[in-house]
Amino acid sequence: MRRAPVFTIPNLLSLARVPLAAAFLATDAVPARVALIGAASLTDVLDGWLARRQQATRLGALLDPIADKTFVLVAISAFLISGELSSTDYFIILARDFATALGFLVAFLLPGLDPGNFKARMSGKVVTVLQLATVLALVLQSPQLRALVCMVGAASAWAIIDYTLLLSRERVRT
Repeated sequence: MRRAPVFTIPNLLSLARVPLAAAFLATDAVPARVALIGAASLTDVLDGWLARRQQATRLGALLDPIADKTFVLVAISAFLISGELSSTDYFIILARDFATALGFLVAFLLPGLDPGNFKARMSGKVVTVLQLATVLALVLQSPQLRALVCMVGAASAWAIIDYTLLLSRERVRT
């Protein structure tokens, strides 16, 4: 069996979000943080686009969401630690990610389920876009922050239900 290459362009683009997250922590400058959010968003779009067209790998399917969650977690945590974000908003913004981690563990532990088979779904993509928009709103101290947190919460509930139903359907088939 031939092994898929690890260092594909989509995988490298996904991995680039980890140092972007570190750079986000290293600066307080608004223009730099806006640029980092833009770069993280661009790498996410590009890696997905390239993977769908030519270089999809099982590793990439795991790296992409981990890189997304790492960037958002680091950025949102920075605002929590600085006192610019409440604990309640923090947990609302990251609810889908906590549920995903729990779901991954459940899928790993249940016989007949392979967590690697669960692909990105539209509900999860919507949450990621809204999370990045919320990070941008925090950087810019936007008055739309409250509305974005509510939208992330609603989209997270949709994603959690969507993925839970998928897990349930997969479990019934096995």
